[in-house]
Amino acid sequence: MSTPETALSVTPTGRRLSYPVFALVVIVYLAIIQLGGLLMTALTGEDDFLSTRAVFYGMIIPLGVALAFTYGVIAYLGWMRPVLHDDRPTRPWVWVVPIVFLVAIVFGINYSALADKGLLYILVLLIATQFVGWGEEGMFRGIGVVVLRDHGLTEGKVALWSSIVFGAVHLTNGITHGANAIGQAIMVSLAGYFFYLTRRVARGNAVNSVLHGLFDFALLTGTSILIDQTFYLGTVLPILLYPVLAIVLLVKGRSVEPALVTAP
Repeated sequence: MSTPETALSVTPTGRRLSYPVFALVVIVYLAIIQLGGLLMTALTGEDDFLSTRAVFYGMIIPLGVALAFTYGVIAYLGWMRPVLHDDRPTRPWVWVVPIVFLVAIVFGINYSALADKGLLYILVLLIATQFVGWGEEGMFRGIGVVVLRDHGLTEGKVALWSSIVFGAVHLTNGITHGANAIGQAIMVSLAGYFFYLTRRVARGNAVNSVLHGLFDFALLTGTSILIDQTFYLGTVLPILLYPVLAIVLLVKGRSVEPALVTAP
């Protein structure tokens, strides 16, 4: 599931970022989310996402600060354009990746559970999950991809390492989820590769950011928003997305890059 070893030659304008400094930026980003979430839990006594208040304090505030930090770093580096726009096209078939994501989202949302929560809760949860999508995509498919390209990695290695880093940082969820964070990190690495392909085919970082947020929204509606929430069959669809796309990419992965055009 890797892209061909296409050499990179375009260096972004603005400041440069070394790998150690990028690692520090990621650590600060994670600290804002993890420590901010723990602080909000301690201050409010809310340790779930069952109420509008819990979502606001436990998600909106720490994730909003993390999102502001991410785009503050991007602005400081002068990387707004290379983060938000991707100048490396792919073959048209790669649109199957975001389309499959969208189908899984539409049919994976637990609409009956949302109906029990009310409009304000739905809006707050939707905003919170968009903060997740735009923040993580800005950090890993934005800053991360630009850093790797700036250091001269081939596009295949950019896809690989940006996805591995994205998965690895989710091991910090072990603070609240224990050993389950290991399996989550593996799945997140795969998701990172799919979001990378979405960035490429959509020629920017917006479509993958929106889909990322909606994907998390769908998962939360099926698992975490009702007291004693029973198993929701639709939640299986986002999970099935991974093997379906993995099979597609195993078959088509070597034809991600557009064909080279040679002079007559």
